[in-house]
Amino acid sequence: MNYYKAIFWDYPKLNEEKAIKRFIRKNYDNSAFLWMMFRFLEHGRVVDTLKIFTIKDISRNLPKLKLSEYSKKKWNRLVSVYGS
Repeated sequence: MNYYKAIFWDYPKLNEEKAIKRFIRKNYDNSAFLWMMFRFLEHGRVVDTLKIFTIKDISRNLPKLKLSEYSKKKWNRLVSVYGS
């Protein structure tokens, strides 16, 4: 089953892991990277998110993202447990 469709329902070109990783490589140093991370943290499953982003990347960028309270708590907890 393709769980990426739940994250990128409005961007069909980003429904495959290969396309997502290519997008991240091209946009690692700009706001598109943060947009992609936001979509994963807010709408994606943890297992899929950790295939794409490292805990270090998430930890570093978490304060920059305007996540829902639920997502913010969830990811802060995951970073505190699995980080470093």
